[in-house]
Amino acid sequence: MNFQFPKNFYWGSATSAHQVEGGNHNDWSEWEKENAKRLAREAEGRFGYLSNWTKIKIEAQNPQNYISGRACDHYNRYEEDFDIVKSLGHNAHRFSIEWSRIEPEEGKFNEKEIEHYRNVIKALRARGIEPFVTLWHWTQPIWIADIGGWENKKTIDHFLRYIEKIVGELKENVKFWIVLNEPNIYTGFGFVKGSHPPGRRNIFKALKVYLNLLKTQKRSYEIIHKIDQDVEVGIANSFMHFEEKNNFFLNKSIKNIVNYFWNFWFLNKIGKELDFIGCNYYSRQLVGIIGKKVGLGEVSDLGWEIFPRGIYLVIKKLKKYKKPIYITESGIADANDEKRAKFIKDHLFWVGMAIKEGSDVRGYFHWSLLDNFEFPEARGFWPRFGLVEINYETMERKIRSSAWEYKKIIDGKDLL
Repeated sequence: MNFQFPKNFYWGSATSAHQVEGGNHNDWSEWEKENAKRLAREAEGRFGYLSNWTKIKIEAQNPQNYISGRACDHYNRYEEDFDIVKSLGHNAHRFSIEWSRIEPEEGKFNEKEIEHYRNVIKALRARGIEPFVTLWHWTQPIWIADIGGWENKKTIDHFLRYIEKIVGELKENVKFWIVLNEPNIYTGFGFVKGSHPPGRRNIFKALKVYLNLLKTQKRSYEIIHKIDQDVEVGIANSFMHFEEKNNFFLNKSIKNIVNYFWNFWFLNKIGKELDFIGCNYYSRQLVGIIGKKVGLGEVSDLGWEIFPRGIYLVIKKLKKYKKPIYITESGIADANDEKRAKFIKDHLFWVGMAIKEGSDVRGYFHWSLLDNFEFPEARGFWPRFGLVEINYETMERKIRSSAWEYKKIIDGKDLL
């Protein structure tokens, strides 16, 4: 396919506050300290099946791997990191604001931290980079966790007060607001599987949390638009391409049910209170009654199948909502940087194909700008997702070769 992306297309990468900033004090940082030794003991059971286990074993079995600590020190080094972003040709960047910094105590806003994020946004603007700001990327202030977090409907009102404050303060330089990041992942892993904070296993609590997050998204949309009618308000949801494990007669029905509730239920309930859809896509998922073991294609360091066509299939299904689509996350754990360049090119080929066939995709944000503290299921530092390699001892940044290959596509020098 000989394809040129639209001239106004947003090219970028993404981060989240807790994964890169360092020095955060929230419900996750406390959970990490309480569970680090357990996670290190369980590492072989969780990751021992991976082909790269011998390479990651020492790191994965070290309790310090599971404590975010200073992370990438992005809080202090954002200017340096944004210089890298600019050098890589990106014209947009997605990041998140840490609620626990803004409101460390109930009703007490930290003006110094608000000014910090104002400076972060100005630093992006000064480099000609469009900020896409996520307001909640899974972490809560300690005082919110103490009242039950998203299980408590009072958290909705507390969160709305926080966004009213932060959006009101930063609206001058922000056009794109992402209210929630992956409510389905947060709820599934935090309240069904129990594999990351808050570590519950209760389907009824999971449903309660999911409904509270839905109400939050809808009400946030209204509040943000009251503050500024001209902004765009969306969500970043986790989307997967689901297929049947085998031809067992029930599997198609199982796939359709899982596909609906994972990919579309939340969006359907939001209705019109959404200006754009943020699509986070990493892989396909095989579902159904257990049968013979299904052979996967090439996989990442985390054992996730690399399935580029899936992003096209997901985008095509999102077309029915008639909303602009941004690929707000797409990336690969690849410590040796052997597969990332091809991963990017292949996924962008299929994004381009969807655009060519009429889908309104307006941007692509690679996950992640930096190696970081890997959130889901508290995997820690050993998975390497970054366009930029981080030496966690020295905090040295090193741009990977795949980042330059991505730039060739951005510059139009490598046609898809």
